[in-house]
Order: sequence, then C-alpha cells, then structure tokens
Amino acid sequence: MVIEAKFENGVFKPISEVKLEEGTRVEIHINREKPNERSASIRDLGFIGMWADREDITDGVSYVNSLRDNPRA
Repeated sequence: MVIEAKFENGVFKPISEVKLEEGTRVEIHINREKPNERSASIRDLGFIGMWADREDITDGVSYVNSLRDNPRA
C-alpha cells in the first residue's frame, strides 16, 4: 500500500483517505523523487564518449534518450 502524504508541523498528513484501523502502526519510507520524473540527463552521468567505437551510435546522449523515449518490450 502506498499512501501519499505531506509533512506539516512535525506530522505526516495523508493527502487522500486512508483505510486503516485507528492506532495501526506503520513504517514510513521517504521517496523524495516525484513519480514519472524523467531521469537526469546522460550528460550528467559521465558516459560521454563511451560509444566512440560504435558505428551504429552517433553519440551516447542521443542513443540513451532514444531508448528512454522508445523503450523496447
């Protein structure tokens, strides 16, 4: 179960209704990333030049971005 909540005044407040019994103990895992947020640019990851010997890949950035835009099943 995933419960989206805001942290305000030292308390986690659910954004929508939560169907749990009063007093139920839970464990909270913090995920600061926004859902569906695109990954960092490949330029930021240090892979530039890795495909220099590949004739089918003109540059790594374009190749990786094309994989992100058109993932293979």
